[in-house]
Amino acid sequence: MVLRDGQLALREIADPVPGQGELLLRTLSTAICASDVHFMDHPEMGVNDPTGRSLYDANRGIVLGHEFVGEVVGHGPGCTEQFPVGTRVTSIPIRLVNGGAGGVRIIGQHPEAQGSFGELVVVAEALAKAVDGDAPNDAVALADAFAVGEFYVRAARMEPGEVPVVIGAGAIGLSAVAALAGRGVEPIIVSDYKSDRRDLARDSFGAHITVDPSDKSPFDVWREVRAERGLWGALVVFECVGAAGLIQKIVESVDIGTRIYCAGGWYTGDSLSVTDATRQGVTIQFGGGPHPQDWYGTLDAIASGRLDPLPSVGTVIGLDEVPHAMELARTSGGPPRIVVHPNGDNP
Repeated sequence: MVLRDGQLALREIADPVPGQGELLLRTLSTAICASDVHFMDHPEMGVNDPTGRSLYDANRGIVLGHEFVGEVVGHGPGCTEQFPVGTRVTSIPIRLVNGGAGGVRIIGQHPEAQGSFGELVVVAEALAKAVDGDAPNDAVALADAFAVGEFYVRAARMEPGEVPVVIGAGAIGLSAVAALAGRGVEPIIVSDYKSDRRDLARDSFGAHITVDPSDKSPFDVWREVRAERGLWGALVVFECVGAAGLIQKIVESVDIGTRIYCAGGWYTGDSLSVTDATRQGVTIQFGGGPHPQDWYGTLDAIASGRLDPLPSVGTVIGLDEVPHAMELARTSGGPPRIVVHPNGDNP
């Protein structure tokens, strides 16, 4: 599934070739991420990326997709015998340039790092991880998504008496809930307009209290819980939506000393009153992860069965259905995660 000149289409392209120290994988499972949609909808971010990690060129085809697991089918020069043909492998979604000395490319967001919405994908042997055990391919493919929540929750360093509020129960919100629940944090408050997503956060990922923000502010619920249970630590907010104006609204609505972790994506820009933020004494963190420890730790949790991300998957599709699925992701009209099998169904 190739993005070219702003359009997605099934195309026959040359097979990717593994370079020095790289593995060639047959894609077993891959998942659609909101950042795939953002890359399509905001090409200026790739045109003007000063880091060189992503690149949008309307005249060059890009295969999207960066959440994946595959089977080793080939090796580039200089590979070791660590991953023989047939090994099930996944990887942090970056391709090293000259072994990393020349920087990195984000897999699925650069013409020189073609992604997993195709039958084959190339990864660096140095970053690859063999997946043992019986974890389903679709679960392993979600390691990258759930590593995001793990990163933000780890960064928050929750203390006794602190109560988290997760805003949004899409894939990233659910990953934050799972990371909180895995640490035994209680209670976890989740706010989302959609009842099915609230139910999913509670029934499958460990949330304790769910809120429809059209009925009641989640921060008023937090205040009630704090008073009822005598939990007088700071409010910790995990913002997992990325809607324009939302951070400002949160700053205006929370109590002094709140920590806000912004896991949503702002690709059209936004504004924030520094005066209001100063008055409220908030701490705000944007981006910065996930780090390798979050990524590999999440993968280990999935492979060992401590974390089951599969309830977030609403449907499994083939490559030809990707454009429609991307539209669902764009409008939040679909399930938290849609999984793609580029080579058909796999055992």
